[in-house]
Amino acid sequence: MQRISNRADLDRAVVRLCESAPAMASIAAQSGEIPLRLRPGGFEGLAEVVTGQLISKQAAASIFARIKAACHPLTPETFLTLLPETRAGLGLTRAKQASLEAIALAILDGRLDLARVADMPSEEAIAALTVHRGIGPWTAEVYLMFSAGHIDIFPAGDLALRAAAAQAFSLGRRPDIDALRTLAEDWRPCRAVAARILWAYYARVMKKDVLPVG
Repeated sequence: MQRISNRADLDRAVVRLCESAPAMASIAAQSGEIPLRLRPGGFEGLAEVVTGQLISKQAAASIFARIKAACHPLTPETFLTLLPETRAGLGLTRAKQASLEAIALAILDGRLDLARVADMPSEEAIAALTVHRGIGPWTAEVYLMFSAGHIDIFPAGDLALRAAAAQAFSLGRRPDIDALRTLAEDWRPCRAVAARILWAYYARVMKKDVLPVG
């Protein structure tokens, strides 16, 4: 499976996408450098995505920094050994605390093998992740894009992508999830590159917070 593993991979994929989708080339030209934004894999990477669900970039970064400071290193084992009062002081909601606990336990008892999931075809990987508490489609898609390098994933539920698509393509209003997924079919097999371009457009042209938000 082709992956985005470094800047050179992304640059080649941007050229490929822009050659096949001229409208996306125009958006990319307005958006400056397209961010790579790769993250660690495993529990640490998934915990970062869960932490960032439905909150701002700044809030997510602050909370995740506290999690990493409390866990040396951030693994399922170290997270589960935190005292309840320590977990409560990290800034996570109760639902996110419970989600990270469930994910950590699933990894430790073998129900969730993130290395194996990363090597699955994207649709299979999403299905394998979303059976676990706290992992919806957006979380699975963002994790696979940025921690596993999957190149043909598009998190159509992301509010920033929907807003960017509405302005970039003069749609009049923010498309719903199904409409954006349909639009993204034109960007196969580089939909994760299209998502990066639209996030860059959202940040540079629309001047908004660039953290993916589901």
